Amino acid sequence: LRSNNNPYASFGATLARDEEQNLWSTPHDVTHTEADDDRVLYNMIVVRNQLDKDSEEWQKLNYDIYTLRQTRKEVRSRWKHILEDLGFQKEADSLLSVTKLSIISDSQNMSKARDILLKLLEETNIFPTSWELSERYLFVVDRLIALDAADEFFKMASAVYPKRPGGDRPDEGPRALQS
Repeated sequence: LRSNNNPYASFGATLARDEEQNLWSTPHDVTHTEADDDRVLYNMIVVRNQLDKDSEEWQKLNYDIYTLRQTRKEVRSRWKHILEDLGFQKEADSLLSVTKLSIISDSQNMSKARDILLKLLEETNIFPTSWELSERYLFVVDRLIALDAADEFFKMASAVYPKRPGGDRPDEGPRALQS
C-alpha cells in the first residue's frame, strides 16, 4: 500500500524529527526561543542519538529525556490550570507562549516578576523540588503583572499547589532530573 508518490509516507518520521528538535514550541516555529534548559535537553538528545539503541546508556538517556519532557508538560499544565481558574480560559495558551519575539512589557517589572517567580518556587509546589527556574516563566509572570493578575496567580498557586514539608506532593507525577 505504500507508494513513492504518497506525500504522507514520511509524515510520522517528520513528526518524530520535529519533536526531537522542537523542545518547547510548536513544530516549524521560527520564533522558538532556546533557553539554557532547552540546550540541556537538546544535548541529551544529541548524545542519546549517537549511542547504540540497545545499550544501557541509551536507555538511561532516553528515560531521562522522557522524564524531563513529562516534567515540563506537567509544570506547563499546572500553570495553564491556574490561569484558566483565574478566568483566562481563552488566553492561557498565549500567556504561556514564549518566543524570540517575546519581550518584558516594562523593565521595571523585571525585579517584581523575578521576586514572584522565586516566591512561587519557594512557597508552592507548582514546580517540582529539583526544578531549575526557566526564563520562560519570567515572561509569563511579567504578562501577569501587566494584567494585574500576578498576586491572584500566586494566591491560587498557593492554594492549589501548597508547599508540603519534605518536598513534592505524592500525587505529583514525574520528578525533574537531579543535576
